[in-house]
Amino acid sequence: MKIRIVSIGKIKEKYLLAGINEYKKRLGAFTKIEIVELEDEKISDKASLADEQLVLDKEGRKILDRIKDDEYVILLDLHGKEIDSVQLSKLIETKMIEGKSTITFVVGGSLGLAKDVVARSNFRICFSKLTFTHQMIRLFLLEQIYRSFKIMNNHTYHK
Repeated sequence: MKIRIVSIGKIKEKYLLAGINEYKKRLGAFTKIEIVELEDEKISDKASLADEQLVLDKEGRKILDRIKDDEYVILLDLHGKEIDSVQLSKLIETKMIEGKSTITFVVGGSLGLAKDVVARSNFRICFSKLTFTHQMIRLFLLEQIYRSFKIMNNHTYHK
């Protein structure tokens, strides 16, 4: 089993990188983990809707170019389903049992996700109705994936 995170934007903040690296290290006991950072498209604060759509489409193409046909794709999406940690663990475990070799989580950029990326997804998760930066959500996601594996292995970390 391999877990991939495909994300628009790079993380520069040292405190976030430290947390991300810690959870990557912890996850190594359970699964292979790969993080794919894709460059975000630059956009003006005064961009038109057409300009925003162009950025979404370009970022969407970058994301789709990094996803293989056989991957199970989970989007982090404000319009996705809100689930708890146990449900995420069960989802990952079910996909493992079904023989999925790779689960790919996708984190979009500041404008969200292109329609083509949404169409390609197998499942959409909403972490919260609150808005977080894509840098922060990546750390939260890694922690939740780690928590999922701890739950699957009946460890008490998640309580």
